[in-house]
Amino acid sequence: MAAKVGVAPKRAFRCQACGHAEVKWLGRCPSCGEWSSLVEEVATRGGSSRLPPGVAPARPMSLVDVGGEDVSPRRATGIAEFDRVLGGGLVTGSIVLLGGDPGIGKSTLLLQALDGLARRGATVLYVSGEESVAQTAMRARRLGVSARSLLLHADTSLERILHEAEQAKPAILAIDSIQTVATEALDGIPGAMGQVRECAGRLMAFAKTTGVAVILVGHVTKDGALAGPKTLEHVVDVVLQFEGEGAHDHRVLRALKNRFGSTSEIGVFTMRQEGLAEVTSPSELFLAERPIGAAGSVVVASADGTRPILVEVQALVAPPSAGIGRRTATGVDVSRVALILAVLAERAGLNVLARDVFVNVAGGLRLSEPAVDLGIACAVASAERRRPVSSRTVVFGEIGLAGEVRGVPLAEQRVAEAHKLGFTRAVLPRQNRARVTSTAIELCGVDHITPALEELVG
Repeated sequence: MAAKVGVAPKRAFRCQACGHAEVKWLGRCPSCGEWSSLVEEVATRGGSSRLPPGVAPARPMSLVDVGGEDVSPRRATGIAEFDRVLGGGLVTGSIVLLGGDPGIGKSTLLLQALDGLARRGATVLYVSGEESVAQTAMRARRLGVSARSLLLHADTSLERILHEAEQAKPAILAIDSIQTVATEALDGIPGAMGQVRECAGRLMAFAKTTGVAVILVGHVTKDGALAGPKTLEHVVDVVLQFEGEGAHDHRVLRALKNRFGSTSEIGVFTMRQEGLAEVTSPSELFLAERPIGAAGSVVVASADGTRPILVEVQALVAPPSAGIGRRTATGVDVSRVALILAVLAERAGLNVLARDVFVNVAGGLRLSEPAVDLGIACAVASAERRRPVSSRTVVFGEIGLAGEVRGVPLAEQRVAEAHKLGFTRAVLPRQNRARVTSTAIELCGVDHITPALEELVG
């Protein structure tokens, strides 16, 4: 009788930067161009397609038979800023990726959120692959986290983690961090791209079939990617990024992806000795140290999601240091600044193209919406003409290439936020001025960059 021939395990060399696979090792990835990024992976048995033990595969259902919000209710963490970014709370059966730079406060935020969920009656399993149970408990006591239904576990084996989750039957499973977890289904060290992708796929299957909400903590790599390659972001339902500047004690939580809510909302926190504290009025925080009567300083009404935030935009115009104009921007897109400078030169006659221009958003906040265009233009014009803008004036509006000032959403809310903080005048697009009914402060509607600059800096 012939001997049974074993099946050789499937081998592949996969790029740890982009996920491209080759049948043999190459010094450089042909897809992304990274050097020495291909690592051998060996699959020993079935991977992410496997269901948890005892769980039957789901059957197709008619759309009319599927319920609405009652099927996947949201669980509030009790941290309003965190729930705002999630879209109202944690959705049952969802998988959330929380990323950020090392030491930014990801584990602190996660522990406080899990404590809030546990205090509301949910059983929570917190798995740490970087700390022992005693170390996690010591940090929890410092933060005032003491919910009895918050279970701690230290492990790095995916199979053992899923086994403990099946025994404990938690409503929320949190893993800190995904780079420390490995599965026996693959050869390779924890944190390798194949391990991260396979573990995330297995956890996603676990979440969808059991209804357990899964939260993964992911580190940010040197190129700024969350938890390694972008492929992991496609697996999860929600991607949250925790940001902050080393020189400031405030932190910003924003959604880069959210299948259950908006990606425009942000949450603002302040880091304190006892943990993270919510900032209920971010505008006051970002305007706390604003200079009064300084040229190049303008208050802009920005809006992330449904929340208006007033921030200070600063500009400095100086003689060229290298013979040609240089552009430096912090907190805003430098290409957008270059576009605004071109409009100022061609449509308003400002001599800024041949000079060095520096633009900064005070407080370390990052602004991406076009409604800050008018504020940037006014700050640059104020710096170039050395004439300060009134400290009680707020500005917002989008600028087009013809120099026109275009309308923006949430104008009424921006004006209301300015009035609440004591501002007496708002310069805004004329289209918005016609629709804003507030008479609490003076409203100045403009439709072109030239009258806007005359109104603000003369």
